[in-house]
Amino acid sequence: MTESATAETARRQWAVVLGASVGSGAAIARAVASDPGLNVFSVHRGHHPEAAAEVQRDIGELGRRAHFRVGDAASAEAAAAGAAELAEVAGPKSVQLFVHSLASASLGRLTGADRLSPRHMSKTFDVMAHSFVYWVQELVGRDLLAPGARILGLTNPLDESLVLQCGLIAATKGALEGYARALALELGPARVGTRPQGLPGQPAQVLDRDHTGRRSCLWEGEARGDHAGA
Repeated sequence: MTESATAETARRQWAVVLGASVGSGAAIARAVASDPGLNVFSVHRGHHPEAAAEVQRDIGELGRRAHFRVGDAASAEAAAAGAAELAEVAGPKSVQLFVHSLASASLGRLTGADRLSPRHMSKTFDVMAHSFVYWVQELVGRDLLAPGARILGLTNPLDESLVLQCGLIAATKGALEGYARALALELGPARVGTRPQGLPGQPAQVLDRDHTGRRSCLWEGEARGDHAGA
């Protein structure tokens, strides 16, 4: 393949980075737009419009396209809607990289009077584990993954001092890693690589409160409500 043909192919390739307006997702979006030079598709809730606009501007200055969808990213329905829009924007076999960087979860004990409710547990698993599968299902089903594509599910380390209040988060991370291993076996024959990706350099987590008043466990640099994309 000639150098010009290689450059043209690169211009047609995309990275899907969920939660790319702030935090780890924003840093990854900028990095992959720079090298290897991918266009970037993302979904965010619109809580940080100025930050999202800045990321899009930075990607544009690198000569790459940035298509940011405002809305939910964590449910199966949201994944289907997002992938449908991606298909219109990018076309088949265009996604070279998929990065799941959603992070928002309830903080609390698993037992006792103030134990986490089934609703909090279900929502947290949808955000931090199940949505990873929902998106991969849509990318595969719509033939959006390019040959040799890579799929990454970001994980964050939990300090032992935080495990008491973050048992639910630890469980979702275990699920995410299990999903990644299973998908690696399923998609390996199609030359699609899948793995969890730890971020040991990420800052410690900070606490916030969700709409119920319960404290939530968020990674520093990511915003409340990022369960649907930063």
